[in-house]
Amino acid sequence: MINRNAWMKISMLVCWCAALSACATPGGSNSSKSARVHTELAGLYYERAQLGIALEELDQALQADSSYAPAYSVRGLVHMSLREDKEADEDFRKSLSLDNADSDTHNNYGWFLCQRNREKESIAQFMAAIKNPLYATPGRAYLNAGICSRKAGDNKGAEDFLQKALLVQPELTQALFALAELHFANADYFSAKKAMADFSQKNNNPTAEQLWLGVRIGRKVGDRNWEASYSAQLRNRFPDARETQLLTHGE
Repeated sequence: MINRNAWMKISMLVCWCAALSACATPGGSNSSKSARVHTELAGLYYERAQLGIALEELDQALQADSSYAPAYSVRGLVHMSLREDKEADEDFRKSLSLDNADSDTHNNYGWFLCQRNREKESIAQFMAAIKNPLYATPGRAYLNAGICSRKAGDNKGAEDFLQKALLVQPELTQALFALAELHFANADYFSAKKAMADFSQKNNNPTAEQLWLGVRIGRKVGDRNWEASYSAQLRNRFPDARETQLLTHGE
């Protein structure tokens, strides 16, 4: 469901886009502005899984300005969600051919490649994103590189990337949890406990999966108080979750 603030933003963008369309001229600056607004609208609809409407907005964006790189990037994300991989790949490549310095597109394309079992190619995209000194969220690209390196079986590379993510963005809780998972998988349970403790200090709304990892870490290090705390949170917050059923059955 779209909250009130989101609806207000969408309404404002729609009104702005209508005003721009009324006075747009082919190839003029208003066409570029219209493409940007339609792309922003598409991004909002994409975030809310309204993919059909997002595609309609992107069609309008590209009708206004067929060389507007971000529109192809967002359309790549939509096609990715629809499992239309050929179209997604083409859109990401088209966006980068128009603006190869766009770190967000490099990062998004990298994530697409990682999800399609093309991990080595994905790392190159994440590194291209990080090369841009103006990239506002390099921690996110390092995080994704860490996740994809682990997926490829490179645990050492994964740890290095996750540590770099936390170095440039210490509050990136996803990186802390990924590090806790990695240490746990490597049977380094005390390092996993430290990463999990840091994660819990900075995240007040853990998922069932995250709490279940906390339970298992407590068991491995023999900390009954730790285990009991995470177990209680898991039962209270997610009584019907699969992880709670695993806890109840003693797994």
